[in-house]
Amino acid sequence: MQHREKLHELLLCAGLTVVEDMRPGSLFPPEADWRIARGIAAPDGVVREALDAAWWHRLADADGEFLFAALGHRIGGNDSWWTRVRYAHGGVPELTSAPGFVALSLDGQVLLTEVPGAGGPRAPALDRLPQRLEESAAAAGRETETERAEAWAAVPGRHAWPLLWAKGIGSNPAAPDELLIRLLDVEEGFLHGCDRPAVLDAALSHPDPRVRSRPADTFRPKLTSDQWVQLVRAEPSPDRRVLWAERACIWGTVLPRDLYDDLPAGPSRASAAELPGLPAQHLPGLAADADPRVRAAACARWEDLAAPLRERLLTDTDDAVRTTALLAHHTRLPMPREVFAALPDPRQALDRCRLAPELEAELVRDGDAEVRRALAATPGLGAHGVAVLAQDPQDDIRSAVALRHYLTEEQRAAIRHDFDPTSMSHTLSWVEDLHGDADAMRRLATSSHPLVRRSVARARHLPPDVVARLARDEDRVVRLFLAESCEDAPADLLLEVWRWWDGSFSHPDRPRSHPNFPRAGLLHYVADLNGRRRLALDDPESTPADVARLARDPEAEVRRRAAEDPRLSPADAVLLLNDPEGYVRGTAVRNPRLPASILAGLLHDRDTACAAVTNPAIPVPVLHRILAAAAAAVTVRP
Repeated sequence: MQHREKLHELLLCAGLTVVEDMRPGSLFPPEADWRIARGIAAPDGVVREALDAAWWHRLADADGEFLFAALGHRIGGNDSWWTRVRYAHGGVPELTSAPGFVALSLDGQVLLTEVPGAGGPRAPALDRLPQRLEESAAAAGRETETERAEAWAAVPGRHAWPLLWAKGIGSNPAAPDELLIRLLDVEEGFLHGCDRPAVLDAALSHPDPRVRSRPADTFRPKLTSDQWVQLVRAEPSPDRRVLWAERACIWGTVLPRDLYDDLPAGPSRASAAELPGLPAQHLPGLAADADPRVRAAACARWEDLAAPLRERLLTDTDDAVRTTALLAHHTRLPMPREVFAALPDPRQALDRCRLAPELEAELVRDGDAEVRRALAATPGLGAHGVAVLAQDPQDDIRSAVALRHYLTEEQRAAIRHDFDPTSMSHTLSWVEDLHGDADAMRRLATSSHPLVRRSVARARHLPPDVVARLARDEDRVVRLFLAESCEDAPADLLLEVWRWWDGSFSHPDRPRSHPNFPRAGLLHYVADLNGRRRLALDDPESTPADVARLARDPEAEVRRRAAEDPRLSPADAVLLLNDPEGYVRGTAVRNPRLPASILAGLLHDRDTACAAVTNPAIPVPVLHRILAAAAAAVTVRP
């Protein structure tokens, strides 16, 4: 809002009337204008010392309107918006206070710019802009080997953005392991998505603890079991060593027994006590620890504790420890009414404990819906309690009961449950535990409850008859989950799902990236009217001409697909740098078909430097020089 107000104030002082702030839409975007103004990926133009009244007259339409953007006054997020203005006066607007600007005619034909330069302001003015861009792109696409070599020889050069290079270079697929290992001393952020064993090994042995921890401190760590063990062993901090041990266990690593030896002795021994793989030999010491928090944590391993240790914890001098021990004790043994009533907060027992039959019979008819709701999710709820709550007047309580693992599908179907098909779904843990049981999957695939069937569809492999049934399921989320997770999903299902779903954060690019996704026979989609024309480029019979056609498609997502295609012509890659949509431009910047002269220029533009350095067409020796420049910049950064 502040940028918008300052820009409008500047325009008012220049004699311009603001009509509206607007997205680029199908128009030439301001970011591309700034590059052209600075001479990056720009056509040959007319450079004048000043923009005279004739140019401003050609810029405005019959009502005196045109589009305007000022340097330092970005609005509208990452993609700058245009400000549509009206200039009713003759002559030249008083823009002397503007640090730089770009102005575009409403028909996209005339571009006026003024940007600061070492020798004073540059003021390129272009007419017939689309034609000139086409001509310029065609000329750039005819780049010779000599011109390419000359362009790379000049990189990194001056007027660079080395800090942005440092952030982006780790995502360049052409960067060798050696370069990425050097990058660890400059910028470790790329480790979030790194899956290269040699680089991860180097990171885990790096002297900087921030670098060592980065591979594990990510949304989806790419560490192997051996690397998790290496990380835990090398961590000098007792607290963080327990933290990494917890993370390793969550991600399925079985830690060696000797690795646990010093964990229960450190300041984080309460957390260590809850590690599922902690050898039982350490439990007596934890159960007798001077810190009551540690003794309470030891109760999490109740079944592994010897009887004398349990008795000691049940009579502990600390109230919190006794309560925790009681709750653990009654996960197997029914809790009598007097014990339940004596708890500081009896509701603690509702979530996890088995209750005496008479106590449970009373509570399942309790007038407090919260009590009944907690009981509905309690693992130890008895058959009588299930039968009562299955008839509860509250929809969500009946629905929770309907998801209990020991119900037969006939019993489940008899419960009048409420389920919102648009709600976010999580795989039921008890169904996931049965994913390897073919008979269980056959039974559960017929369930009346969509969440059960959705959980079955998350299995990596399923019997053919189960796959066939789920592929026809009336709940389209079941079909979606099958397409995302099951390696046996059939081609026709994948294609059907792709028509309305093309990837999520947890399963990017599925179902299109599924190994069973069809490739042959897709070319007929090139004329599809539902916007899925980009699918045609996956057909082996598609040609560079099809890529060129879709690079000019009216739908941005189709152009983005063309922008990533390795058959895209260099000229079309250059043209897509000027696409109205930012994600299309970003994809084009990464296309290896870009001419070296253009790509080298993009390395010097603030808006494209980070993305440009990820382009795999950059020669490895050039990447090393870029990294050296980035390292030098990081060294002198305050």
